[in-house]
Amino acid sequence: MDGKTTGIRKRQQITKSNRTMFLWVAGASLVIGFSVVIALFLWQRIDFGDKVLQQKNETLATIESNLQNVPKLRDNIRVLETDDSLKSTRLKDTDRAVQSVLDALPADANSTALGSSLQSKLLTGVNGVTLDAIKVEPVKGVETSSGSGSSSGSNQIDFSFTISAASGNAESLRQVLQQVERSIRAINLTSLTVEQQGARLVMSASGYAYYQPAQSIELKDKVVRP
Repeated sequence: MDGKTTGIRKRQQITKSNRTMFLWVAGASLVIGFSVVIALFLWQRIDFGDKVLQQKNETLATIESNLQNVPKLRDNIRVLETDDSLKSTRLKDTDRAVQSVLDALPADANSTALGSSLQSKLLTGVNGVTLDAIKVEPVKGVETSSGSGSSSGSNQIDFSFTISAASGNAESLRQVLQQVERSIRAINLTSLTVEQQGARLVMSASGYAYYQPAQSIELKDKVVRP
């Protein structure tokens, strides 16, 4: 009888020990699981903080670089303001000298303005010269959606013209070319032909003028995700 009682007590103690061990193991597993989750969360927050700090440092470096360039740009503008060549090409006496640079390289592809300048100033005004034809191509993708015209990727406006003068007045045609050469606009003639047609000399030319789209500076918000 005592042997059976002792065996029962031993089995009860073993069962209790197993239950206690199971509870300890389960508790330890739970603690370890929470620890891993917390550690992963903390690592993600630290990594996210590093990303934000890196972006802030890059922004700060850009701002500092821009601030360092400001005095140099200001000095360059002062030098341009004293340039006699720029002053002589001002459209108005009240304009600043650097305005000539902006006039020489417009910020938009205005083919109509170029055509007006060619027709009213550069190709006329010389005695004995007649403007027979002029054509200025609109810029594809900017002034027109498709079809013929200048390519917007090259920042060029293509044009062509034909002028004529009496056969004994070739000097007047040269004067027209000099007017085009002295233009404040950046103009490049790519082809030029002069031929005799009866009692007149006919000059045909083609080329292009440049424009430079305006650059904008603006602050933007950048989202950094963990």
